[in-house]
Amino acid sequence: MTIMTDVAVGGARKSGRIDWSPYLVGAGIGILSWVAFAGFGDPLGVTTAFSRIASLFAVPVIGSDAVAANSYWKSMPLKWDYGVWFLVGIPLGAFLSAVISGTWRLELVPEVWRERFGPSVFKRFVAAFLGGIVIMYGARLAGGCTSGHGISGGLQLALSSWLFLAVMFATGLMVSRIMFRKA
Repeated sequence: MTIMTDVAVGGARKSGRIDWSPYLVGAGIGILSWVAFAGFGDPLGVTTAFSRIASLFAVPVIGSDAVAANSYWKSMPLKWDYGVWFLVGIPLGAFLSAVISGTWRLELVPEVWRERFGPSVFKRFVAAFLGGIVIMYGARLAGGCTSGHGISGGLQLALSSWLFLAVMFATGLMVSRIMFRKA
């Protein structure tokens, strides 16, 4: 599905698609952060909401009594607050952005992955799932994720958030260099 347009919404038009301006998107994230602080009294972040939603998926596996007795979920019980709705809105916003920019397509194995690791959908999904577990564990261990630390903490000039950002970028560069090195 591709939407062709003659209007460049916040960006330059190239080859029938819209490229979003990183400056306008960054300003939008900053404004969204202000709204979150002013309207809800909380910073942007998704890992807490993700953890709360995880309790729903844990009930069929370990039972509602075990979820209710779990000290982690006791400290952050499921509630449908702005954080959970923000988390739900992220994939919806990403989808709308891709449709509007004309870049949406269903892609189970990205080309850069296929070139390095082959076309296996199963292998790609297992790697993505394991990577998600590692990054979620790290985000909860750090007390925040890229949006919680990187955006909200960075805007508040929190030293721990700036340290988090430096380590996150350095780690990302090293891992991508290892994973996508030339054969």
